[in-house]
Amino acid sequence: MEFDVIVVGSGAGALLAAVRAADAGLSVQVVEKTALVGGTSAISGGGIWIPCNHDQARYGIRDSVEEAFRYVRTAARGLSSDDRVLAYVETAHQLARYLNDIGVRYRAMPLYADYYPHLPGALPGGRTMDPVAFDARRLGLEALSLVRPTNPGQLILGRMGIDAFDARTLIAKEPGANWALAKIMARYFLDYPWRLKSRRDRRMTGGQALIGGLFAAVRQRKVGLWLNTALRELVMDGPRVAGVVVERDGAPVRLTARLGVVLAAGGFERNQALREQHLPQPTDAGWTATPPGANTGDAHRAGEQAGAALHLMGHTWGAPTLSVPKEEKFRAMFVERSMPGCMVVDARGERFLNESGPYPEFQQAMFARHQATGGAIPAWIVFDATFRARYPIGPLMPGSAIPDSKVRRSWWGQVVWKGETLADLAREIGVDAMGLQASAARMSEFARTGKDLDFDRGGNVFDRYYGDVNVKPNPNLGPIEKGPFYAMKLWPGDIGTKGGLLTDRDARVLRPDGSVIEGLYAIGNTSAAVMGPSYPGAGSTLGPAMTFGLRAVAHLSGRPIALERMDLLAAAPAP
Repeated sequence: MEFDVIVVGSGAGALLAAVRAADAGLSVQVVEKTALVGGTSAISGGGIWIPCNHDQARYGIRDSVEEAFRYVRTAARGLSSDDRVLAYVETAHQLARYLNDIGVRYRAMPLYADYYPHLPGALPGGRTMDPVAFDARRLGLEALSLVRPTNPGQLILGRMGIDAFDARTLIAKEPGANWALAKIMARYFLDYPWRLKSRRDRRMTGGQALIGGLFAAVRQRKVGLWLNTALRELVMDGPRVAGVVVERDGAPVRLTARLGVVLAAGGFERNQALREQHLPQPTDAGWTATPPGANTGDAHRAGEQAGAALHLMGHTWGAPTLSVPKEEKFRAMFVERSMPGCMVVDARGERFLNESGPYPEFQQAMFARHQATGGAIPAWIVFDATFRARYPIGPLMPGSAIPDSKVRRSWWGQVVWKGETLADLAREIGVDAMGLQASAARMSEFARTGKDLDFDRGGNVFDRYYGDVNVKPNPNLGPIEKGPFYAMKLWPGDIGTKGGLLTDRDARVLRPDGSVIEGLYAIGNTSAAVMGPSYPGAGSTLGPAMTFGLRAVAHLSGRPIALERMDLLAAAPAP
């Protein structure tokens, strides 16, 4: 029971670290608390935010470490160390190359903008990368059964995988959208040999492609992997971490790590007590979109007991979520709120945010409004008959495909509310009718002029990415005036917590006095986010998780990755 490296967790950061350690000639053991591989990474979109990546040149995109450092440093608002930010933006492109080398291919998304286009150093596209589809046959049926399935909302008809490029084509109704949908459906239904073996799509996309590829790489290297194995405590040898005690088959097992333990077990969003201790109120573990039974802060607790400092514990990777009956977790609403013809209101019936803005800011706006008025948790996304006919939202397919008469009866008044007039809808959902009518009228006027005078919705390249390209003059703005009218309830959910063990540029865990706990590394949501309180772009969770996994293994194997642009640290002004 002695290894060079022990990795706790089986998400993207954990599996990447295990593969990298194996490639360095080290013996590795991975321990995973749940019965499935992949953690939150498996149910994610799989995107990674990679400045200066190798695929940008194909689109003529120019990027630089200087601009990326400036952008992330500004977004982090002084809550992440400059050398850690520099370590990320310098090393991320190496991660992308390495993923490609081990069979986990990615491609840049040239039109997907950074989330804060107004900040210095932002780019209008090219830093976010999407995984190329992975063929499940490379895993085999037995291994595939161990991979955590994705969310129903990320599959067409709950079955067919879709990548970010096709998703944008379909949602934004770009030319060729119908043809793209037809190809996806034909490919799936004609794949008879595979469908006779498994209901899961052979073409794995998004987080499924990422975890599928990493899990295949782990298996190829014969890395040890124990499922249903929970971390109980870290083993100390004086001031150094020398291993772990885990619980397996109901009994404690001690594992020794000669070089280091890498904690990559996710955040603490599923731990209600920790949420109430650290996060803004009100808070509820049920609102999160991450897997039940996981992300309960076990690694946070173990690290803290070993003397680690905690940082950013009051922050989450926020996202509005909604409840769908019989689904194991809430669904995050990422893109539907950008489509024209909808708005989000509080109990007064008033808008209070840019519906198309980044999802963390959306969540934060809900808390701020609720603190001010007491009526924004929950909030309501309201849309009219035109929106209902054209666009999907939450679990609802467009009305043109699934009319109201075909919607499950149990969903009415639980998932979606309906009123023939705005006043009727207001009574159904308990918001101020006059406020709702006034907000709808104002939004309809904005749609005609193309300018949202209240929150500038559609006023930047990020907002417009998921707008309807056929709607003019603003792809994010549509009138809300044709009955019947609909509403869905939104909660200030999350896709993970940001707070965790404080680490340095090599993912080494630090004590409150800044000294290093030898032998202990933390990555992903077990560590405090390198992005600080911000979310610079799609893939800002998975990109750092795997990049710092790369750096952690380099350090513990005696080959640390040096920083090259120390001049940027010297020139950086005080935050």
